[in-house]
Amino acid sequence: MSVFAWAQMLDMRSTYHRPCGARRLCRRTQTLVATVAGLLVLLTAGARASTLVIAGSGEGHGVGMSQYGALGFAEHGWSYQQILAHYYTGTTLGQAPANASVRVLVGAKVRKLPLERYVRGVVAAEMPSGWPLQALEAQAVASRTYALTAHAGGSRFDVYSDTRSQVYLGVAAETAATNAAVAATAGRIVLYNGRPSTTYFFASSGGMTESIENAFLGSPAEPWLRGVADPYNRGAAFNWRIAMSFKTAAARLRGAVKGTFRGIAVLTRGASPRIVSAETLGTGGATALSGPELAARLGLGSTWLYFSVQNGRSVRPEPDRSGHQPASEAPPAVPAPAPTPQGGSPAPGAPASAQTATTGGVAAG
Repeated sequence: MSVFAWAQMLDMRSTYHRPCGARRLCRRTQTLVATVAGLLVLLTAGARASTLVIAGSGEGHGVGMSQYGALGFAEHGWSYQQILAHYYTGTTLGQAPANASVRVLVGAKVRKLPLERYVRGVVAAEMPSGWPLQALEAQAVASRTYALTAHAGGSRFDVYSDTRSQVYLGVAAETAATNAAVAATAGRIVLYNGRPSTTYFFASSGGMTESIENAFLGSPAEPWLRGVADPYNRGAAFNWRIAMSFKTAAARLRGAVKGTFRGIAVLTRGASPRIVSAETLGTGGATALSGPELAARLGLGSTWLYFSVQNGRSVRPEPDRSGHQPASEAPPAVPAPAPTPQGGSPAPGAPASAQTATTGGVAAG
């Protein structure tokens, strides 16, 4: 990942917060565990101090391509070209330089690999091989482009072999399906104004991606990394809810609370409801925190968060001055994508996606 990126972010240390093992099963298991734990806390809340209740959505930094969203688009008949054009606003597809290679830090050793061999070892590690071919193809192009635009190690190497960049597991991870996706897109990369464009990606958007400047704080706005609607990656399956005691929250926020912890106020949100800035509320006053720092301190995998406080059976929302309201879980209707000309590239001047964000003026990877 580039120098500015993840060190400043959710402390997930990656362009993509990777779920474990079989992704659907893993997510359902995590959601069930979190839900049960939350219910147990709430059931005993009456006999305890205040409880912080957190409703969240999605998983990962929210910038660029949502992998679960790509899955949904593929299941609805979208080509990999249309998927990429949706998530990377205003981009086209081009060809990587001939004989391109990638320097990968594997353990303590830098390995120089041919680009296509490297991408085969990434796609199989980053996306389940049983997903539709169009989703695997979109992942192949995004991973190939990311490898060519990342400069994680400066002059020493290009990418880490783990989630600090994108996961590379080598030949042992390759499958027939993922290799077919790499072969079908051989050399294809994402361009903006004719130049390779960094293609961040992550697990789950919760219904909308985020503009890069709102997620990777301090980074400039990029026209291809704007927040866009992600209609097939939202709803109950991607929402989660946890509860923690004020004592636990205060411990995780140690050093960022003045006096005794009393709650959290949201100040601003991005193009999506992801938190850009917030403040902790204490008996000694308020302390400002960025959304990514707040999520990292609380051990959360997303900044798409809403807070409330439980006292006995009473629940009250925490202050939220952003103007955003919790979104409905019902996905909006999405028209079928327009046919693409021969070769699969979007027609010149054609809309990049069926739905794009119209507020916030922003984007991400």
